[in-house]
Amino acid sequence: MPVVPGAEPFSHDGDRDVAVLLVHGLSGSPHSMRPWGEHLAKDGYTVRVPRLPGHGTTWQEANVTQWADWYSHVEREFRDLRRSHRAVVVGGLSMGGALALRLAEDHGPDVAGVVLVNPAAKLEHVLLPAVPLLHRVIPSFPGITDDIKKPGQTEVGYDRLPLRALASLLRAQKDLVRDLPEVFQPLLVFRSAVDHVVPASSTALILSRVSSTDVTEVVLHDSYHVATLDNDAETIFTGSAEFVERVTAGDAT
Repeated sequence: MPVVPGAEPFSHDGDRDVAVLLVHGLSGSPHSMRPWGEHLAKDGYTVRVPRLPGHGTTWQEANVTQWADWYSHVEREFRDLRRSHRAVVVGGLSMGGALALRLAEDHGPDVAGVVLVNPAAKLEHVLLPAVPLLHRVIPSFPGITDDIKKPGQTEVGYDRLPLRALASLLRAQKDLVRDLPEVFQPLLVFRSAVDHVVPASSTALILSRVSSTDVTEVVLHDSYHVATLDNDAETIFTGSAEFVERVTAGDAT
């Protein structure tokens, strides 16, 4: 199926022995991560921004994919980077943050650090408890893309939220939260003070359960959910670049 223009994956091979894997969110696309990836690429890092299965095409295609498909895709990207680089840092926006945390839980010291932007470890909505049943009879809800304060920006996502895919995420979040104590890597979290998609309690839950001792939370006061395309994007880009430099410097030879 043709990929929507702007939703293509981003890949850059740098001249350093450190790589960064960045993951977009549910019903979004690599477009939301590309400026971030390009910033890190300019610093010489190898960068991968994959297009998750079922994304960047139609919401109907997303509805026939699930967490296992998305995770296996990013895990393959991670394993490939780890084989060829001294260190790999993983990061993600929204559900992409949840996938990054799952990589940290599963791959331990092979993950050098984790950068999260409004990570979706939990969601809050009056209809969420009904989604496991609703998705069997209703294929989608109105979309939740483009929660961006800065005018003229789009994440090139779907205008409908695929409910079967959402139900898969909700199931996966339970195991993700259960295993958060397995996360011990350095952790940098950017949280928007106003986010109409993921509640602040999601970040609070993550920070309360991880075992990481090197933890920094940065509150973004001029951005909504898709902060990587919003007014505070430069704060994310420069802050994450400094983080990657710091957490991978100790292994340099």
